[in-house]
Amino acid sequence: MTNITDTAPKTESVTVVLDEPLIRGKTKITEITLRRPLSGALRGVSLMALMNMDVTALQTVLPRISEPTLTGHDVGAMDPADLTKCGMEVSFFLAPKADRALVSQSK
Repeated sequence: MTNITDTAPKTESVTVVLDEPLIRGKTKITEITLRRPLSGALRGVSLMALMNMDVTALQTVLPRISEPTLTGHDVGAMDPADLTKCGMEVSFFLAPKADRALVSQSK
């Protein structure tokens, strides 16, 4: 019998340092931590759209997996380079574990 803790998905996260900080009131957001989404965070979004870094798909998913929690407005106000960095990380999270391991080894 396998222990449930042995098969539970491990939480993975990555911190993205923004080239252009987001301003929310008096708060300046200079980095965002993204956690690997579970299937529930992907509801209503095409996986292919996320893999292609579709802006609308990212505007839906990033608020569900970010800390601090981004709003759709925050994502819409992001510098394109920062949105691209976040999109690349989301795409990386969606890759199979073996493929992610290969990329990590090559770094």
